Amino acid sequence: MPHDILPTTDAVSQAIVGFAIVALFVLLTREAAHRVLVVLGATGILWGVTYLTPYHLIPFDLAFHHIDLNVLLLLAAMMALVGVLKDTGVFGWGVARLIHLTKGKPFVVQALLIWFTAVLSAGLDNVTTVIFVTPMAIAMARRMQVPAAAFLLPVVMASNVGGTATLIGDPPNIIIASGAQIPFVAFLVNIAAPVLVMVFLTEWVSARYYQSVLAAPRGAFVPPDTPKIDNPRLLRWASVVMVGVFVGFLTQRMTGMPPAVPAVMGAAAAMAIQDYLYLRTHKPNAHERRHGILRVFESDIEWPTLAFFAFLFIVVGAAVETGLIGRVATALSRGIHAGSVTLGLGEKGTLLFAALLICWVSGALSAFIDNIPFVAVSIPIVHQLGGELKGDSMALWWALALGACLGGNGTAVGASANVTVTGMAEKAGEPIAFNAFARFGAPFAALTVLVSSLYLSVFVFGGARIAYTVFLLVAGVLGAAKLLRGWRGSR
Repeated sequence: MPHDILPTTDAVSQAIVGFAIVALFVLLTREAAHRVLVVLGATGILWGVTYLTPYHLIPFDLAFHHIDLNVLLLLAAMMALVGVLKDTGVFGWGVARLIHLTKGKPFVVQALLIWFTAVLSAGLDNVTTVIFVTPMAIAMARRMQVPAAAFLLPVVMASNVGGTATLIGDPPNIIIASGAQIPFVAFLVNIAAPVLVMVFLTEWVSARYYQSVLAAPRGAFVPPDTPKIDNPRLLRWASVVMVGVFVGFLTQRMTGMPPAVPAVMGAAAAMAIQDYLYLRTHKPNAHERRHGILRVFESDIEWPTLAFFAFLFIVVGAAVETGLIGRVATALSRGIHAGSVTLGLGEKGTLLFAALLICWVSGALSAFIDNIPFVAVSIPIVHQLGGELKGDSMALWWALALGACLGGNGTAVGASANVTVTGMAEKAGEPIAFNAFARFGAPFAALTVLVSSLYLSVFVFGGARIAYTVFLLVAGVLGAAKLLRGWRGSR
């Protein structure tokens, strides 16, 4: 068989790929096996069919065109940077300081955890954030004699909400921004304002949902000891490097650098500085000298996650090469136009209808299946729809990002942060039942998707600037009301 075989685009090829993707989703949802094994198996089957049958689904040479190196390198570099920061002890110190600021008031503890988690999730990523916050939240709950879920579930919601704000905060956003060529600043400007409103809503909903347990009388709160910064000098240098990385993100339009470039440069600089400072104060043996720098690569970079992404891109590539994505996009486009005619919608109304459909469908599906493969499959569909509909088609990308990230709050398996927190809680003896998670998460997810729908409506009919301004004003009003309520309560 020749090496330059072309993919087949007949109905049988598309059916095989479609079956493989559905089976992939089912196995991921049921957690029948490790997700890397599932996607690796799917890739192996697709290649087996490609080279051993007349149906050429995804030839090896074409597979590399679908692996998004920008996504993989950005994730790896940010993981390495977080690994260097973790060695300084700054995360434990920061969370402990927040505990001291609360003075033993459960509502204040909950609010600070929400805001701390949301902000950190936007700047780093939500999974890394909850890994550091969860142990402290459990310790605080035990000292204050409240159910751990009263702190942990708001933390999960805040991590997914905060991570929605930036292209590095939640893995689906990285895929969306890379696939749609959305710069870091553009993503932040368009999504930050509605996310800010949602963080206020997270605090409001959480306080009322857990009002009875947080208001119950309890003994005196003994704050935990504040750990010291283990390596202040490394922290200072790492902070400078992080600032440089974010400057690289913010100046993407001027430099033309994809987000992965400043991230990799920053990771290289941070690890080089870490190695240099270590050699100034230690005399490592030969083995440690050869392998010391590899600790970050071995323990802090999630290679299974990166492998999952790489093989997933190949599976999605098969859907593109066989024409399955084009067929789905065409069917969706016909459905949108049929709905537009039935409802008598104009150009903007049709665009909004499409955006709301994407937002709610992605939100509903993301509550039950991993949003990463769903977003990866959706990218080429949204691309095709954006070229067919009139108006600012960026609304479709914002709809996909908002729906996929926020819908994950609906269940315990809807997002990686959810799985991480519930697993850590169970290991600590504070299990959170699936139904208990859904009772809190599902209504909250629906509320945030509803807010997203309002934002998309303003965006389509008023434009990006008006939408941003309106929601920023709403966030300002909510912030002012919170400050006024706090001032009155302190009198």
